[in-house]
Amino acid sequence: MLFTKKMKLADLVISNHSLVLILERFNIELGFGEKTVADVCQQYGINADFFLLICNVHSDDQYLPTTEELSQTDMSQLIPYLTASHGYYLRERIPHIENHLNRIADACLPAHRDTLLKFFKEYREEVEKHFQYEEVTVFPYISKLHQGEKASGYSIHRFEKNHSNIEDKLGDLTNIILKYLPGNIMPNERRSLLFDIFQLSTDLNTHSLIEEKILIPYVQTLEENL
Repeated sequence: MLFTKKMKLADLVISNHSLVLILERFNIELGFGEKTVADVCQQYGINADFFLLICNVHSDDQYLPTTEELSQTDMSQLIPYLTASHGYYLRERIPHIENHLNRIADACLPAHRDTLLKFFKEYREEVEKHFQYEEVTVFPYISKLHQGEKASGYSIHRFEKNHSNIEDKLGDLTNIILKYLPGNIMPNERRSLLFDIFQLSTDLNTHSLIEEKILIPYVQTLEENL
């Protein structure tokens, strides 16, 4: 299902509850009543075509926007959107998961506790490094392309070639919690933690898809035009 500007925004979110996260990254507040996607986007100064592009990729991992769609869509909000996503992961979701993990680790024997905390510390550092590279190197490069400047010695191909999936290591953490911790250690807390990890992993996967299906082909077009 592809979303349209004439849809009520509430219906769009109800059709895929994870789109609540998208609203926050566009700074759209809840309480929009019966307004359509077009109405709300106009109210918040958001390009409706870009908003729908993000929602469609977020809702269907098989959806692939065409080169024509990308070229005809105002992409000026792409970097702010991706940066807002980084902030959500680093300041909200990862600390929330870490709080769960710390409570469980405190109930473990030292060997299990040290393994959990070490593994998560390494994962958090990997995520921070990944996002820092994008914000310090990739996003400024794209901003210069928008201004008609092409930096020598760099291209989006380098980003594409080294683009890693930071959600993969969450699968390893899930396996530790599911398979190797003693079953009597805080079962309710572990269940909540697992659901949080699953949700974060799904969201990070979609974040990677947005970079692969929208960011990379769009920037390739910018480079070709220069």
